[in-house]
Amino acid sequence: MLERMLSVRRPAHESSVAEEGSESEGDESKTRKSYTNLSLLFRNLTTRFGYIWPCLLFGLLFLSLFFLPSFITQSRTLVCTPFDPTSRLGLFGFGGMDSEFGSLGVPWCRSKQGKTSEWTSKDLLKGLEEFVPIYETRPIKNNMYGMGFDHSFGLWFIAKWLKPQLMIESGAFKGHSTWVLRQAMPDTRIVSLSPRHPEKYLRKGPAYVDRNCTYLAGKDFIDFGSVNWKTMMRKHGVDDLTRVLVFFDDHQNELKRIKQALKAGFRHLVFEDNYDTGTGDHYSLRQICDQFYIRGGGHSCFKDSDEARIRSKRKGFWDKAVDLDGLCGPGEEWWGVRGYMRDDFNHTNKAISYSEHFQNSRYVESLLDVYWELPPVAGPSLTHQTRYDPARAPNPLVEDGKYGLFQRLGLTRLDKSVFNGYTQMVYVQISEPDS
Repeated sequence: MLERMLSVRRPAHESSVAEEGSESEGDESKTRKSYTNLSLLFRNLTTRFGYIWPCLLFGLLFLSLFFLPSFITQSRTLVCTPFDPTSRLGLFGFGGMDSEFGSLGVPWCRSKQGKTSEWTSKDLLKGLEEFVPIYETRPIKNNMYGMGFDHSFGLWFIAKWLKPQLMIESGAFKGHSTWVLRQAMPDTRIVSLSPRHPEKYLRKGPAYVDRNCTYLAGKDFIDFGSVNWKTMMRKHGVDDLTRVLVFFDDHQNELKRIKQALKAGFRHLVFEDNYDTGTGDHYSLRQICDQFYIRGGGHSCFKDSDEARIRSKRKGFWDKAVDLDGLCGPGEEWWGVRGYMRDDFNHTNKAISYSEHFQNSRYVESLLDVYWELPPVAGPSLTHQTRYDPARAPNPLVEDGKYGLFQRLGLTRLDKSVFNGYTQMVYVQISEPDS
């Protein structure tokens, strides 16, 4: 084995080096001299001490290669992240965090024709650079329990890209999402539905109320499913429903909402909290689409399984990672949240069978023209986030280790707390099922 390792270090044959050009010939002498000194050193060591010292040297070299890249990355980004041995294995081609999670990968809903979003990663990075200084001017600096930076960017980008004639939001809270929509489309009308009017929050602190917005809020509140949308569209002069964007941040059953939106004739929808299987306070599209026939679908509730071991380990790393107790119900139901279809801010929990859950997935996929989940803005070593499990999310726009890009985009200017609200926001384009 030692001989094989040494043979890898031997220089190329003279003829092959000469073919590379005259510049490499000057370097060849240095390489050869270095190799001669190494050979002499090796012979001296083996003569005096046998093969013990060479083995120790190669062991130290191996350890240096194993830990040095991680140390450099951590030093450069000046952050601390949980130790995960699988990320070290990735350096040697054995797969990383995602592959270690195996069949527990990212669930997604299949579109009817396999269509994807019109935008690319390049478009998203360009938009990200534009959005950072906009976000810094937000009126609500501390939006606890509301959208963080990731989803604010996603909503802004989608609205700016689609350029809708009218924007509807269900769930306004203090008005941050209204403000984001306004930054994307300065002159477009907004219809905002919320049980409590954002102006009520102005009495206690920062909030945003938009002058070009129709509020169905407070005493005038009407639930999205009860609005006469035909009358509302006429009132706002909208005759093309494909130019309406609907944003849901109301923590309601997303199967219910997608049916209501389809009935009203809307095509472009964004769901802010697209919770992962086993988490959340409502039945989400991601939960609906977590099935046996895709990567990430169909889970084992066997306590001695590989899945149980992996989930237990990851639970210690990520706040939203779900272990077996959080995933599985008493009858080993794993779909939804322990076999329940949650709704109304978790106030109603309807137990459903797997066959019902499977039929829901087939129905949703029969409506989908596009399904696109917003990736995290940046990797956890850059943002210090501990909320989402990276193995259950799309790859971030700015990968771990790319601190230069993270800095160039202006993301280092933001407080790390704004990155800890990622819950797989999703954009969908829907139409009637094919006959």
